[in-house]
Amino acid sequence: MKKNEFVQARIFTWRNFRNAIKEYGKLVLILFIVTSSLIQGSRVPTPSMETTIMTGDYLMNNKLAYGLTTPRNIPFTDIALPFFQILKWNDPERGDIVVFEFPGNRDEIKNSKIESYVKRCVAVAGDTLEIKNKILYVNGKEAPIPHHVQYARNYIYPKDFSEQEIFPRGTKGNADYYGPIIVPKKGDVINLSPENIGQWEIFIDREYGKDVVMVNDGKIFIDGKESTQYKVTDDYYFMLGDNRDNSLDCRYWGFVPGRKVIGSPLFVYWSWNSDIPLSDLFGLVSSIRLDRIGKIVY
Repeated sequence: MKKNEFVQARIFTWRNFRNAIKEYGKLVLILFIVTSSLIQGSRVPTPSMETTIMTGDYLMNNKLAYGLTTPRNIPFTDIALPFFQILKWNDPERGDIVVFEFPGNRDEIKNSKIESYVKRCVAVAGDTLEIKNKILYVNGKEAPIPHHVQYARNYIYPKDFSEQEIFPRGTKGNADYYGPIIVPKKGDVINLSPENIGQWEIFIDREYGKDVVMVNDGKIFIDGKESTQYKVTDDYYFMLGDNRDNSLDCRYWGFVPGRKVIGSPLFVYWSWNSDIPLSDLFGLVSSIRLDRIGKIVY
């Protein structure tokens, strides 16, 4: 090979490599936008929505159900990104099945991981919710019962029985006798006192995204300023699992803010018994639920 031909070959090879990188970069960018802002698949690991959604169902989620946002995190990682809402056309309504980012356990300002949960929205901002004798009431009226709702326990907790894990912290109640509680609405003003600050401390910290509430000598300070009131900055929702007796939901970890709402599930694209380990490939494959593939979620 002559010298000039060798140089041309090297240039040609480098151009091909550079063009391949550009095309690959475009593909990665498209996949990033689609999975982060448009649609996304997720696996259901718990039975909290059975039998509406089964453990081991893989869902295709519509992230455009309520609006369009910039990406919330780098896909397949727990690396959060600053995001904002570009467009908004709907809010979750009572009865919707909603995909949202888990806000954290009751006493956590935020969850250590980025996790998507799916539950049914039973109350929206401004609603008064109460559960009596397992029956859900919203604004004083009995709420519609989801088609696939189920109860695992054949007994009801006594009214005077208090679960220590119940939300908000320091209140009495249990899963079968809960509330009444008002779902916060943007612009609501909460009167604070040393007696009730324990119920609102994590709520306020979550709105700020950091630890800002402090009580000193009977005085309440928010982000360094003495406060007797707090103005809510977001609309909130109350989510329950359809498997009411086997669901960790807003009764245990609190309200879901609008900024955490991701979208809604569309359909089941795959389903099997996820409790079977990959090492038992034959058992896993034989557990495939063909009747659930393609099932619309409602």
